[in-house]
Amino acid sequence: MTKKSMWFVNFLAIVALHAIQAHAQVPGPLKLAQTIPLSGLKDGDFDHFALDSAGQRLFLAAEENSTIVVIDLRTNKLIGKIAGAKAPHSLGYNSESKKLYVVDDGGPNQVEIFDGTSFKLLGTIPVGAHADVSIYDPASKLFYVGNGGRQAKEESTSISVVDTTTDKKVGDIKIDGDRIESIRLEDKGPRMFVNVYYKGVVAVVDRTKRSVIATWSYSQEGKNIGSMAFDEPDHRLFVHARDPGKVLVIDSDSGKLITSLPCQGDYDDAIFDSGTRRLYLIGTPFLKVWQKSAEGDRYDILGQVPTAFHSITGFFVPSLNRLFIVVNHHGSTDAVVQVYEVVP
Repeated sequence: MTKKSMWFVNFLAIVALHAIQAHAQVPGPLKLAQTIPLSGLKDGDFDHFALDSAGQRLFLAAEENSTIVVIDLRTNKLIGKIAGAKAPHSLGYNSESKKLYVVDDGGPNQVEIFDGTSFKLLGTIPVGAHADVSIYDPASKLFYVGNGGRQAKEESTSISVVDTTTDKKVGDIKIDGDRIESIRLEDKGPRMFVNVYYKGVVAVVDRTKRSVIATWSYSQEGKNIGSMAFDEPDHRLFVHARDPGKVLVIDSDSGKLITSLPCQGDYDDAIFDSGTRRLYLIGTPFLKVWQKSAEGDRYDILGQVPTAFHSITGFFVPSLNRLFIVVNHHGSTDAVVQVYEVVP
């Protein structure tokens, strides 16, 4: 090899090395800031979080441990466990009355009401079988609870409406389908979006009329639609179809399918942060992060963060700019909550 050839080879090697180093220095979209141990829990799934923004606390349903975990967001420490629920799934918190509402299908199916300070059980509200998904509207103080369907041997499901100012059920909204998996609300309008799992359908509900006003079918695009996120400013709804494994991006005004994003794996939570215009899909084997472009409907993959055992439950706190992911207890490894900082 001539000196000129040697020089050229060395030059290419140096360029390649610098490229590798530069790539390694590029920060990912999330940085693991802390891990919160959840000692004393056995193997078993978690389901959903709820936020007490005024009290700076997170509540977490440890479904198969029959426990509600309480985390202090000021110290990022476990500060309590609430017993009494048999199989807690989802939660709502009324910050004015300081009451926690727990959807429990461990038998009997009911919404349990706990004092948010003493954690004492204050009362229960009966609902139908398979009480699972729910969402709380802080503006109206109404708590919407999905129940009924296949496990109740019914062809339709109900969304029971609980008034948290009176702690009474004030109505039911009938949904044509035997399982619902996720609910999202408009802040600046009366609509509610409900995914009908097996049918591959999104039902649009008028919360004022308490009735379905539109039904959008995506059965040809995917089946078993699970988690859902909502970008209200840009009128986009994100729905994860577990089969074949993709995120459907939908115009929330018309129901038109805009595009889809590949997302294969076990995913149970979807979050859209309008501040950073980022979409998060929480699951395994990766926590996926997309960045929405400044113009149009382009979604660029920012990163795929490897996740731990059955890490499919997450919650984003915009005021802290942090993402919380729970990892199940497995073997001799304790359950933990991972706290991620969002990297600009």
